Amino acid sequence: MKRVILIILLFFSLQIVFGQDSQFSQYYASPLYLAPSFAGSTDGDRFSLTYRNQWPTLPKAFQAFTFSYDHYFPKFKSGLGLLVLRDVAGSGYLSTTNFGIIYSYNIKFKNKWSVRPGLNFMYTQRNIDFDKLVFYDDLITEDTDGSVEVPILDSKSDIDASVSILAYNKDIWFGFTMDHLLMPNRSLSGNVSKDPFKYTIYGGTKFKIFEKYNLLSGQSLSPSFLFKIQDEYSQLDLGLYWYQMPLVIGIWYRGIPLFKELKSNDALAFLIGFKMDQISIGYSYDLTISQLVGFTGGAHEISVNYQFNQGVTARERRKGLPCPTF
Repeated sequence: MKRVILIILLFFSLQIVFGQDSQFSQYYASPLYLAPSFAGSTDGDRFSLTYRNQWPTLPKAFQAFTFSYDHYFPKFKSGLGLLVLRDVAGSGYLSTTNFGIIYSYNIKFKNKWSVRPGLNFMYTQRNIDFDKLVFYDDLITEDTDGSVEVPILDSKSDIDASVSILAYNKDIWFGFTMDHLLMPNRSLSGNVSKDPFKYTIYGGTKFKIFEKYNLLSGQSLSPSFLFKIQDEYSQLDLGLYWYQMPLVIGIWYRGIPLFKELKSNDALAFLIGFKMDQISIGYSYDLTISQLVGFTGGAHEISVNYQFNQGVTARERRKGLPCPTF
């Protein structure tokens, strides 16, 4: 009977986890995670690192980490990248680890628009530390040898893929990503429970302010949005970045405020960062505004991006892909 209950609980909890992938407030700070089309978008080499600690007042709630490297090959008009993602949640250390190889191709048009299709092919693994789980027999006995329950699976591996397309000029960008094309099975209950497709649409614009008055020149504003759907879950992010070298300030709203049947409020996120020609560092804090307000402690996120071996000057880079680093 206890084994049946264990299977039911594992199946139910994993269904909830499968509902949504890891997310980052600074979604442009993890560009290869957002879309494989961003591989090679800096015309050189780039390292990106992001760490997120979500709901820190809850014990072992959720932590996520991404690392990526990408390089542009101008002769082949192609970008190659490597993406590593790991997230850990819960007292059982339920974790997901992805290793992805990414390719993108840059198509330039005479009207100053560029289009970048991209592909990410990855190895994915889900793990759980069964010894960290507490069962009924642990609570009613004084046996220190642990539970008599036998783990069904402590890890599950599979392969997956995602595709994207990104279009941009010097002022505007928009793109589309489809994740989990191979619908990997990562159920730890021994059954089949596949990751559902995830669809993401994103975009924005960048424009200078006060330029024609020659007042506080160099300032820019970048409004942006991100909308994603995975299974029955959907989410909208609306954000605005203000930048004057080296300071970046940003604010986002996350939720769906317009449609009554979908109405939800999740968080307000605030960013402060420093961005130079080669390096950018950002810190953001998510202020919970859902029904969990006062219980989660929000979320902390840190990002670092470093670009080097760029084949163009700093001035030319600013005329390239306009979306913000953060």
